[in-house]
Amino acid sequence: MTTFLTPVDLGLAPEPSTARRKDPPAVHVRVRLDSQLRALLEYESGTRSGLDPEDLHQMRVAVRRLRAAINAEGAGLGDAAEHLQTELKWLGNVLGPVRDLDVQLDRLRAEAALFEDDERAAVERLLAGLIAERKTARRRMLAALRSKRYTALLAALAAAANSEPGATNSKRATAMTDVILKPYRKLRKAVAALGEDPPDDDLHALRIKGKRLRYAAELVGRPANDLVKATKGFQEVLGEHQDAAVAEETIRRLLVEHEDPEVIFVAGRLVEREHARRLAFRAQWRDKWAAVDEFSETLGR
Repeated sequence: MTTFLTPVDLGLAPEPSTARRKDPPAVHVRVRLDSQLRALLEYESGTRSGLDPEDLHQMRVAVRRLRAAINAEGAGLGDAAEHLQTELKWLGNVLGPVRDLDVQLDRLRAEAALFEDDERAAVERLLAGLIAERKTARRRMLAALRSKRYTALLAALAAAANSEPGATNSKRATAMTDVILKPYRKLRKAVAALGEDPPDDDLHALRIKGKRLRYAAELVGRPANDLVKATKGFQEVLGEHQDAAVAEETIRRLLVEHEDPEVIFVAGRLVEREHARRLAFRAQWRDKWAAVDEFSETLGR
């Protein structure tokens, strides 16, 4: 029987830590580390069981929020930051493939929900390769969650959450709004560098930068709520675009293994739908960016 660690086991307080709005970023970062470490622990059991894919999704989101907090301006984590980023990247890389395959399988089955019975059966034959990939990815994920490396990461996160902020060389105290500036400027620069019809990979990279801005804005709290909302809309449109692009590419890749006419036929229908969806969301992203960029004067260009 698997025994799961609790926050208290790791040295955290029985109740989540809190911060006041006027507290410096270093305090807010530690509160964020505390809350997202608790989220990792909360969703770990469900991630291992696989009964509800949402548990894995939330665990992966917690990893991303932890990484954003560690990277925040004024985090004051010193030498521990680089090690934590390396280990969280490792954890994200073992959680990510299973989640991505869950999304693709659910998406393609939903697209085929109104197909005839024999066509849905052909879709399942097409998806057999993805199902096999998911089993392999899940075995790797479970091995990682049972490893000493994962346990050591949890302990290191708890130590960081409980740590005192390190000394800073800055001539002035970092304000909470400064936490947003770096990811905002990176996102704005990336948008400005894009042409009229950017490649799918460039839009995917833009989505990642948007996500980093959103998580940074979440650290600021209520004063940045509108920015969080706008950035979430921007990120979601690019996420739908990316999911459609990946689905289209995945179907074409899976087709290499099939000569079955029924499989080829349903694959064509699915590709057509994903292609249309990709173009529809591609047409929306600049409007969503405009909503984010409305905050440029507040953030400082």
